[in-house]
Amino acid sequence: MNLRNKLICGVDEAGRGPVIGPLVIGFVSLDDEGRERLKELGVRDSKRVSKKRRIELEPIIKETAREWKTVKIKAREIDFLRKRHSLNQIEAMKIAETLLELEHKPKMVIVDSIDSIANDYKKRIIHCINSLRKEFEVPEIISEHRADDKYIEVSAASIIAKVERDREIEKIKEQYGDFGSGYPADELTREFIRKLIRCGELPEFVRRSWNTLDRGRQTNLSDF
Repeated sequence: MNLRNKLICGVDEAGRGPVIGPLVIGFVSLDDEGRERLKELGVRDSKRVSKKRRIELEPIIKETAREWKTVKIKAREIDFLRKRHSLNQIEAMKIAETLLELEHKPKMVIVDSIDSIANDYKKRIIHCINSLRKEFEVPEIISEHRADDKYIEVSAASIIAKVERDREIEKIKEQYGDFGSGYPADELTREFIRKLIRCGELPEFVRRSWNTLDRGRQTNLSDF
């Protein structure tokens, strides 16, 4: 695939699985010069970079990018939208909305596919774009599994999304104390949710629509 002389936007998310906090989608558009600079700095998928290094790289990525954005989908919005849409569809909708808002229109968009069939995610995004603005010239969209490992633009997007989500989680922990990873399988997180339920109303940062596996059976958040 020839990526030279193209403005390419990479897209990736952070916080898809946790029961606590927002889902954050990162967008990073790079030209040839930006790609080379970030490669020299060793930018990789956020899961392969330490927290300290992610924090160091975030401002460099933003400074290097022709354009960048982070979109936060808060827990309450996720719960509301999930009454009608799957999480995959919600993310596709948000990606489509943001691509329409970009000041510098990329020639190509590369997304880390969350659909089991990678091309289905591409179709979702294109359908959402066409539903919002039929006259919009849809850029070439590449949807691949593990795109965050293959493309520097997607790696960069994963880093800024992860750092932004971590900031939001730290704000919650400053007020409520440590609750672990925020994932339903984390016992510290589960105990935190139990305490919240015993105290009454769940705060807005908890995703009420989440399900989790408990002793081999599907349970609702209310069963914590």
